[in-house]
Amino acid sequence: MKLSMLLWLASVLPQPIADQTCLATTVYLEARSESTIGQFAVAEVALRRRDRGSWGKNVCEVVTSPRQFATTTTARSFEVTDLNAWTKAWKIAGDSIVNWSLPTNERMVYVPRADHFATTSVSPAWSSSRVVRTIGEHAFYAVN
Repeated sequence: MKLSMLLWLASVLPQPIADQTCLATTVYLEARSESTIGQFAVAEVALRRRDRGSWGKNVCEVVTSPRQFATTTTARSFEVTDLNAWTKAWKIAGDSIVNWSLPTNERMVYVPRADHFATTSVSPAWSSSRVVRTIGEHAFYAVN
């Protein structure tokens, strides 16, 4: 399925399913080759941003904020072709949303306070001395 179709579907689905669709798409695009923990950490950053409200009021708004996640930097013609990776991303997205709905002190947290991430091969200007944790090929940062 093309990225454009996934994002269109998310725009017409009821909010809980739309959020899972957008989050799964983000996990797939950003971290499908990463460990399960790395994938949960990517989802956590998006959910933390949603809670803070600075990037949008729901997951889809957060992950489609300009130049914040791969949903806006990947060609709309990109095809989701790895069904196993998509299925895993879908489950991680759903489990992350359920986890994030728990009281703060009961949540599983992988990257405390992290609201940004980048691959370890780059050093964004905003990243200096704010690394929370590195998981696989991603460094997670507490910027805000």
